[in-house]
Amino acid sequence: MAEIQIWVDADACPGVIKEIIFRAAERRQIRTTLVANQMLRTPPSKFIRAIQVAHGFDVADAHIVSQVAPGDLVITADIPLAALVIERGAQALNPRGELYTTATIRERLNMRDFMEGLRAAGIETGGPAAFSQADRQAFANQLDRFLAKVPG
Repeated sequence: MAEIQIWVDADACPGVIKEIIFRAAERRQIRTTLVANQMLRTPPSKFIRAIQVAHGFDVADAHIVSQVAPGDLVITADIPLAALVIERGAQALNPRGELYTTATIRERLNMRDFMEGLRAAGIETGGPAAFSQADRQAFANQLDRFLAKVPG
């Protein structure tokens, strides 16, 4: 069995979450790749790398989908990207700690589309809540649960 990897949709990933990912990658020696359309700084590590893709709509997402393998973990708040990687047999984890599954992703896509429709109709829907310490802890806990299942 190939080693699992962690892929990070890094353009919108909060810095505190990246720090948690970096520590976990080093501790567990898991290859981790951040993908963004801008230059990213990563700590010196043989397990952590950053890939800069061209600017454009969903270019980073397309790169992740083309590279992800079954069993890998993708960190993303992008629900359509999460759906695509789940279809490929990978897992998707939101930076707020929600692990998307085949059972929940359809509901998340439907809600996203519904809210997008409201916004398109001119209805103010507000944005997500500010990123909190509880979100950070939920993410760290969910990442630890995922990594506990990884052989090695």
